[in-house]
Amino acid sequence: MAHFLVQTIWLVPCYALIGAILSIAWVPGIIRRTGPRPSAYLSSLMTLLAFLHGLVALWASWNQPPQQLLFHWLSVANLELSFPVEISSVTIGATVLVTGINLLAQIYAIGYMEMDWGWARFYALLALFEAGMCALVLCNSLFFSYVILEILTLGTYLLVGLWFSQSLVVTGARDAFLTKRVGDLLLLMGVLALYPIAGTWNFTELAQWASSANVDPTLMALVGLALLAGPMGKCAQFPLHLWLDEAMEGPIPSTILRNSVVVATGAWVLIKLQPILALSPVVMAMIVFVGAVTAVGASLIAIAQIDVKRALSYSVSAYMGLVFIAVGTGHSDSALLLVLTHAVAISLLVMSIGAIVWNNITQDVTQMGGLWSRRPISGLAFLVGAAGLLAFPPLGSFWALLKLADGLWESRSWLVGVLVLVNALTAFSLSRVFCLIFGNQTKQMTVRSPEVHWPMILPMMVSLGFTLHLPLVLKSLSLLPEWTAGNKGVGIVLICSTIVGCSTASIIYLGGMVHKPVQLVWKPLQDFFAYDLYTPELYRLTIVFGVGLVSGIIAFVDRYLVDGLVKLVGNTFIVGGQRLRYSNSGQSQFYALTILCGIGVLGMMLGWPFLSHLSLSYAP
Repeated sequence: MAHFLVQTIWLVPCYALIGAILSIAWVPGIIRRTGPRPSAYLSSLMTLLAFLHGLVALWASWNQPPQQLLFHWLSVANLELSFPVEISSVTIGATVLVTGINLLAQIYAIGYMEMDWGWARFYALLALFEAGMCALVLCNSLFFSYVILEILTLGTYLLVGLWFSQSLVVTGARDAFLTKRVGDLLLLMGVLALYPIAGTWNFTELAQWASSANVDPTLMALVGLALLAGPMGKCAQFPLHLWLDEAMEGPIPSTILRNSVVVATGAWVLIKLQPILALSPVVMAMIVFVGAVTAVGASLIAIAQIDVKRALSYSVSAYMGLVFIAVGTGHSDSALLLVLTHAVAISLLVMSIGAIVWNNITQDVTQMGGLWSRRPISGLAFLVGAAGLLAFPPLGSFWALLKLADGLWESRSWLVGVLVLVNALTAFSLSRVFCLIFGNQTKQMTVRSPEVHWPMILPMMVSLGFTLHLPLVLKSLSLLPEWTAGNKGVGIVLICSTIVGCSTASIIYLGGMVHKPVQLVWKPLQDFFAYDLYTPELYRLTIVFGVGLVSGIIAFVDRYLVDGLVKLVGNTFIVGGQRLRYSNSGQSQFYALTILCGIGVLGMMLGWPFLSHLSLSYAP
């Protein structure tokens, strides 16, 4: 039975698709009789089946060699497109992570969206997300991975714009979609350019080809940079990071999925492409540069945010920047461990923040306070989630960061400093949010703020328990680095950075020595971080200006040249017809004479070269 479940692991995305189809049935035409709730129950049931299928298959495939299934799709000329499915403990484990988090998000949504009538549409889109991500991790083809990423981009637009009657939601969905399109377009160029060079889109075959490839460095640099643009957009890396901030306008349950595993889809493709990108040192250096800039910059921006959801979104971008650093330095195992620990911890943090937002009037952290006595479960979930995200032993991210720092210490020790700095800034940012929400005195916006009901508490507690037990799970699977074999000095520095960040934020935001809200001495620097490093202005002066200029030129050519030429021809015939209308008598013999004259003139024009040749031939 277990072997059968391993061989049929490709059915896991199909469970979600069935759930999406069943959810669509509960559209407004049927809601009047049954209500929207059956869509949630059926979709959650199919996700549960997918989770159990993957869990049993993971147990059966552990420590087994990878296998590949091939589904033929299209064969045209010299191009053959097949959908290869990779069956390994890594890919199956990724499906378990996706389905598990989505199951918790769907149960959470039953409580969060209790009074919402868009259940059928919402749960169908969540199921589409789950199916797309499960298909992505199982897919072993770069071409089909790109197709799936495009489907997920469309799903992001639809989920963020779920409440389309609100103008900010529509704007956020549009901006998130268009920002992703920049990276997707360049990724498509790289995908199409890679095939003539390597002769395949299969990730396994690409890795084998890259191990002995001898290609032009400039060509591989251009192709690699194009391939890098796609993961940059999906992982919300600078300068394509603003979409994640805009996506916060969507419902919190979808944010649980998006901030934990959806952003990691770009990292997954990046890890798969690592052997190809390693052919160009320029591309690898660019990956490290983008990751370092995003990690440090997003950590600083998160500290300057007053919207609690946006503060978390920038922490996600910062953590994905660390994943980029891991891939750019060749530590793919550390990158996968970072993705896992981040997904588990950030999902718990989003659930905690969603519980706060659900029954509070404001999302402004400066207007909150004193919720620890009223919301102890949400506060405890936030603390555990924050500890799981930071270098706080013995929780998961400490071991992930330690493994990466240990690998970087010998070759690129300056990147260890980046890791320590980002960890300290993230610790400060999360402690700041916790102090402003749960510490100090109760404020007007938080006087009445009871704990949420059980559909939201249940997934929160399950996620909390798994976050606490994740190190034990990883230890049993031999996936944690040994403390005795690692660099203890680096580990101690990481722990100290967590302590410094948390204690500094506690002193500032819990004590009375610093006036609140905190203002920097130099206001332009504070505005620089508060306004996202002025990235929107950068977009406006570059991409928006360039697209607007090109669009204006095309519009001018279309209006005055193409359309103008067509109108000139049309007006010529209209004027000519009107003139001829007054010169005709209506007599048939006149029409016949006109036709004969026209045929005669046309014959003379066509036969003139021949007649000229005859006249020259018979000249005396």
